Amino acid sequence: MSGTFFRSLCGLSLLAVLAGCNQTGGGILPKAPPAAGPAVVQGKCPQVYLRDGTATHRVFTKGGEGDATKIIYQASLVDTTRQCTTSGDQLTITVQAQGRALAGPAGKAGPVKLPIRVAVTDGNNTVYSQLTQMAVDIPAGSTTNQFVFTKTDVTIPANLAEIAKVYVGFDEGPGKK
Repeated sequence: MSGTFFRSLCGLSLLAVLAGCNQTGGGILPKAPPAAGPAVVQGKCPQVYLRDGTATHRVFTKGGEGDATKIIYQASLVDTTRQCTTSGDQLTITVQAQGRALAGPAGKAGPVKLPIRVAVTDGNNTVYSQLTQMAVDIPAGSTTNQFVFTKTDVTIPANLAEIAKVYVGFDEGPGKK
């Protein structure tokens, strides 16, 4: 019985070695080095913050400002994350924010536009700022929908990585780069 087991084990070992061989050259193929590209650097990736007053957004009917019964829709951002890559002297940050859109008493199902700004500061100066109009659909038969906002091209000088702060939030102001 042990002889049969030993022969089976040797046969499986031989198959494993042969599976790694090159059929044309007869030798074992070396693994290709990973493709050169941007390096992922989470350790020096700036934190993402929600600024007070920018985590919620409400749209009212004309003349209904401040009246809760006149809300067409509202949205909120509740959680953020990021991922960074470096290429030369540039740090590129992918910023994500999770949120929820809700039709108000004066609203209904359908598309809504959410003005979301991503800004990066070095403590004293704004080094990046971009406003994006994100479309979110509140599906028929529902009054709410969750969404994930993603901005993939936030690029700053890599030497600012340790002091930079990334902010994401709603902003109705003009776009500014």
